[in-house]
Amino acid sequence: QVQLVESGGGLVQAGGSLRLSCAASGRTFSTYAMGWFRQAPGKPREFVAFSSQYGGVTSYADSVKGRYTISKDNAKNTLYLQMNSLKPEDTAIYYCAARSGWSAIYSQESEYRYWGQGTQVTVSS
Repeated sequence: QVQLVESGGGLVQAGGSLRLSCAASGRTFSTYAMGWFRQAPGKPREFVAFSSQYGGVTSYADSVKGRYTISKDNAKNTLYLQMNSLKPEDTAIYYCAARSGWSAIYSQESEYRYWGQGTQVTVSS
């Protein structure tokens, strides 16, 4: 089992940057594939980015491709999401999620077993 805690959210102006972190408990972090999701007010939670266990495979939603970068530091038990060129429509609660093992790119909520509590990102225009 793994526990996930996100941090790094906040208020930023459009065009700015933020880096989210997701700290994981446990000694088997390297065995988990992980993802970032977000949920804006009144909208369903949506996929943002995916990383395989060692970060060799990543994938992004079209809406963030070229602006966001997911990275996984297994030595620090931490997943990151670097967000650049932020837009007001990026405003949402951002969640990290984990699942054991991987054999594909996972972009559905149901494919992840463990979730963090979320961190709020607000982008002002």
